[in-house]
Amino acid sequence: QVQLVESGGGLVQAGDSLRLSCAASGRTFGQYSMGWFRQAPGKEREFVVAISRNGGNTNYADSVKGRFTISRDMAKNTVYLQMNSLKPDDTAVYYCAADRRTSPYYPSSASASYDYWGQGTQVTVSS
Repeated sequence: QVQLVESGGGLVQAGDSLRLSCAASGRTFGQYSMGWFRQAPGKEREFVVAISRNGGNTNYADSVKGRFTISRDMAKNTVYLQMNSLKPDDTAVYYCAADRRTSPYYPSSASASYDYWGQGTQVTVSS
């Protein structure tokens, strides 16, 4: 089992950057692919990006390609989401999630693949 705690959200203007962090508890961090999802008011939760267990592979939603970057620090048990060129459409609660069941090499974009979720952190982008 793993516990996830997100941080780094906030209120920014369009074009600004933010870096989200997700700290994972336990000694099995390397056994999980990690993903970021987001949910805007009145909308369903959507996939943003994921990274494989060893960090060698990533999977990005088209809407964030070229603007967002995911990375993980094995020594710190932390996954990061660097968000650049933010848009008002990026406004949402961002959730970190951990997946141990599906492919260790190609991280899943399906929320059903992820067994563990953080509490979320709010990102608000003003125009």
